[in-house]
Amino acid sequence: MSVDPHFPRVALIGFGLIGGSIARAAKLQGIAGEIVTTARSEKTRARVLELGIVDKVVATNAEAVKDADLVILCIPVGACGPVAQEIAAHLKPGAIVSDVGSVKGAVVKDMAPHLPKGVHFVPAHPVAGTEHSGPDSGFAELFINRWCILTPPEGTDADATAHLRAFWAAMGAKVEVMTPDHHDLVLAITSHLPHLIAYTIVGTADELQQVTESEVIKFSAGGFRDFTRISASDPTMWRDVFLANKDAVLEMLGTFTEDLAKLTRAIRRGDGEALFDHFTRTRAIRRDIVEIGQDSAAPDFGRQHGQLDKKP
Repeated sequence: MSVDPHFPRVALIGFGLIGGSIARAAKLQGIAGEIVTTARSEKTRARVLELGIVDKVVATNAEAVKDADLVILCIPVGACGPVAQEIAAHLKPGAIVSDVGSVKGAVVKDMAPHLPKGVHFVPAHPVAGTEHSGPDSGFAELFINRWCILTPPEGTDADATAHLRAFWAAMGAKVEVMTPDHHDLVLAITSHLPHLIAYTIVGTADELQQVTESEVIKFSAGGFRDFTRISASDPTMWRDVFLANKDAVLEMLGTFTEDLAKLTRAIRRGDGEALFDHFTRTRAIRRDIVEIGQDSAAPDFGRQHGQLDKKP
């Protein structure tokens, strides 16, 4: 039996790339009867009102969640705990509360103690994005053929999880359910560490361009351009991610450092066979990613409106 993805009233706290894309996709698919939103700055709220994407823009988080059947926090993970405490007394009994952060263990720890009984907490992480931010950056197709990971804490109502799963699926996402801790370990290597490396390489290049008279920027090859797109992501969001998921990131960073040391030794010793074997193995991983459909001519970073795969 299929689950109805529709929610009569959806509240979005925060309205950047992800919040704006949820609003657009939910409207397009007809899975939200009414969408209410708020944002921290008056300027952002005014812009959302101008765009006409949602049904109502309000000034406070408490006002936004009033009578909402689904509440989604579209804010940096470091702000989730205080906001959960702020909205707790205003939540409708039976409402589903979720988020979109790329760290789940810390979000569960920070939010769950504040949420009242009778409210269903189903954290979520849509693994999709671009380097753009702000209320104008969202687009309805962002989640198509991308994963959304749900991490309901132990004891969460199964019907609530199924309802939210149907909501994300209706926006085009492929949905997976896993524990918060397992999510954080997986994302540490697939997302968080790559972002840390990108920020580091671009920072190193910035120092070098003082010596090379900007030739690092002028002669940027494709790999470096990809790193600059990743490192253009919202600094507040990524600061919070690394602080909130530091244990898993440090574990992956330690493994990466060991592997980097092996490659350093191979280069120093002129060990071409070791380098070739390593590059062959990693090339196979790339092929596997392409084969399972997790890459296309329009990858997450650099994607623009209208450049996405069509919804199947």
